[in-house]
Amino acid sequence: MSISPVTTEIIRSGLIQAAEDMNMTLIRSSYTPTIYEGKDCAVALLDREHRVLGQSSGLPIFLGNLEECTRYTEEHFGADVWEPGDVWVLNDSYIGGTHLNDCTVYAPIFVGAELVGFAASRAHWIDMGSKDPGGSMDSTSIYQEGLRMRPTRIVAAGVERPDMLNLIETNVRFPYVTLGDMRAQIACARMGVRRLGELFARYGAETIAAARAEIFAQTERIERERLAAIPDGEYTATGYLDNDAIDLGTPLKVTVRITVSGEHMTIDLTDCADQATGPVNCGSSQAVSAARVGYKLLISPTVSLNGGSFVPLEVKVREGSMLGAREPAACQYYYSSLGMLIDLVVKALAPAMPERVAAASYGDSMIVQFAGDNPRTGEPFVTLEATVGGWGAWQGGDGETALINNVNGSLRDLPIEVVETLYPVRVNEYRIREGSGGAGKWRGGDGVIREYIMEADQDLSLWWERSLTPAWGAFGGESGTPPRVTLNPGTTQSREMLKANSLRVRKGDVLRCESGGGGGYGDPAERETAL
Repeated sequence: MSISPVTTEIIRSGLIQAAEDMNMTLIRSSYTPTIYEGKDCAVALLDREHRVLGQSSGLPIFLGNLEECTRYTEEHFGADVWEPGDVWVLNDSYIGGTHLNDCTVYAPIFVGAELVGFAASRAHWIDMGSKDPGGSMDSTSIYQEGLRMRPTRIVAAGVERPDMLNLIETNVRFPYVTLGDMRAQIACARMGVRRLGELFARYGAETIAAARAEIFAQTERIERERLAAIPDGEYTATGYLDNDAIDLGTPLKVTVRITVSGEHMTIDLTDCADQATGPVNCGSSQAVSAARVGYKLLISPTVSLNGGSFVPLEVKVREGSMLGAREPAACQYYYSSLGMLIDLVVKALAPAMPERVAAASYGDSMIVQFAGDNPRTGEPFVTLEATVGGWGAWQGGDGETALINNVNGSLRDLPIEVVETLYPVRVNEYRIREGSGGAGKWRGGDGVIREYIMEADQDLSLWWERSLTPAWGAFGGESGTPPRVTLNPGTTQSREMLKANSLRVRKGDVLRCESGGGGGYGDPAERETAL
């Protein structure tokens, strides 16, 4: 069937908007600030073959990854497992690739008796019953990290399953808000079912299929054209994570080897560190997703994601490596290596695409987590915050200051007012860490300083990275300043650390967090005097 370009574009926009409606439903319905303020979530509409029809703004690290959950479910249970009105959940780190807190909720979409696609979302649940509230910075096994669910039906024919809700409720520390966030994801899935159904009702299955085929084909053509413009060859870059929080003296290698041949690209991740003892590992599907982020940053950043996006790209991951973890590897802080990986894709291709690349960013999510009993409410609490930092400069402009890392996309740091209202801490200072960006013809962006004062005894956990390999410069630019975290600075009890797990801090203690700056681009001596 032939289809007009106008109809194709209307359907393309309708699919993307359907995903955005799903995302907004999730954010507005959620119970925890990690989702409704931080926006730690992403959603997608998939077709019957588990290919992306439309994906909302959200966390780029989930690019082309949500479909792994629906595909695995079908492979495991058979194609006839899908029933109208059902909703499923999955959080297995070796299938979805991320940590157990990232729960994917998905539903089949039927038009009449025919399965036409899936609605899926992934969001961070604040606690999964790990050995420490919220998540452990020193876990050495997946079994310490909480409730792990392979494909599990939580709604059958439109009715919640009380047995499965009871299982979840009895395995997490904060059941009320956890089930609230789960139901927000169910509402998100139902919005996807509704929106895709409306498109089918308006245009019919034949027209939707023709538009989908044309959208996928257009995208694949664009990808191949842009790959063909890159000189053929092999491009390599290597960096090192500080450690895995267990063996503090052993850096962990991340190597990216990229081969460009005509209209095809291969990103080889097999020469990376072996599976680590600490929680820096991830499932291979997540490593593939991160490689896709690095690819898309350079090749087609303005082209919407769909089933044609990564056809010319192959990603190789070695099973048993840090990026292809096997059970029982700990995966709680899976994204440290992935932020490095994305920057290394850009670094590797810099000689071939100098006008498109940027210097490295500050890199990691730089997590600050407080947990304990809130004296205001008499109830336990846990908070999770990602910290912004400096991005790398590029040919023609300075790097962005105080921006979330490229792994997390539209994730947000929590507003001071929310933190101080909900938790027994006060934010004493929040400002730009001036001069932390690397020097260059164009300077790297600056990190931030965020200082907390404890208003009650509580436990502190930290996961900060990239001190051994701070944000490197490009084409003569200098590296950014690495991160620094200090407990009780300027006192005799002052202590610097980047990682900590459930460290007891007392009322009146001060925590000063300084995030890293981005790398500079070009020779600093060439910077314009006016700048």
